[in-house]
Amino acid sequence: MTVLILTCEQDVTADMVVAELHGAGVPVVRLDPADLPGAVALSGEYVHGAFQGHLCAGGRLVSTNGLRSIWVRRPGVPAARAAEPSAWLTEETSQALYGMLDGTGARWMNRPDAARRARHKPWQLRLAQRTGLPVPATLITTFPQAARDFAERFPDLVVKPVSGTHPQDPPRAVPTSRIAPDADFAAVAFGPTLLQRRIAKRADIRLTAVGDRLLAARKPAAADSDDVDVRFAPSAGPWRPVDVPPRIATAVHAYLRGAELTYGAFDFVEDADGIWWFLECNQSGQFGFVEMDTGQPIARTLARWLARHDGGEQESEPPSSLRPAH
Repeated sequence: MTVLILTCEQDVTADMVVAELHGAGVPVVRLDPADLPGAVALSGEYVHGAFQGHLCAGGRLVSTNGLRSIWVRRPGVPAARAAEPSAWLTEETSQALYGMLDGTGARWMNRPDAARRARHKPWQLRLAQRTGLPVPATLITTFPQAARDFAERFPDLVVKPVSGTHPQDPPRAVPTSRIAPDADFAAVAFGPTLLQRRIAKRADIRLTAVGDRLLAARKPAAADSDDVDVRFAPSAGPWRPVDVPPRIATAVHAYLRGAELTYGAFDFVEDADGIWWFLECNQSGQFGFVEMDTGQPIARTLARWLARHDGGEQESEPPSSLRPAH
């Protein structure tokens, strides 16, 4: 039984998991939907009440009936590298590939429909509230007066993109930034703006959820720093493993069930009272930087999930090299 990984060519996070699977002798096929049609080919036959499907990538042919799991990591846009790309060809290719894979019975991390929905930050914030995760006061608006009123109630604010991405090729990260006290908010009329109460943090928290397993890491915030985005802030120390508070663990599991996700990279900030405030959940977030600092076996945990034969959390014996050390 084979693990299928859908991701771009340069993906160090996927490389880490592929290495674990190879070390355990688990067959892996890795491909980018951007190469279909072309370097990747597919075929599916529906005859006499039976289905037979095949994928070919890198000179390897695999039966879709032989897939044990599918990891949708960071795939390219289907048909993006075709000889004559078009919106029509992208839609045809996407329908063919994902529609065929959806009928295989393989286990997903994560299903494309669930992953697409889970990217929407407003949807994330509401689900986090419903599942009991602390969420900072947030406003998403195109009304300048609503922004001004919100700023009066919560004078210390940050602004961040609603989508988390920048409309540029290649895309670049837009940092979360503090709002100047004299901001007049007139510009919010030109596009949806996300304003959020700034949490005076003493640490950043990255919680990586793989199935039922939660691995959390904590990084102290630099003292007297105005940088609020951990990606750009000066470091006060490396990431270190940290226990997940029971209340947060219960809420995170409820979030994953509500989002229909089997993997999620959660970002929290910890305040002076030790409260973990939810910022977002990236359904395909990286984890290599955390594993390098902490030594937490995130890649191995993910590989074990992909290598399982059944759909339950309790499995038959995993390959020996993927079993936890005693």
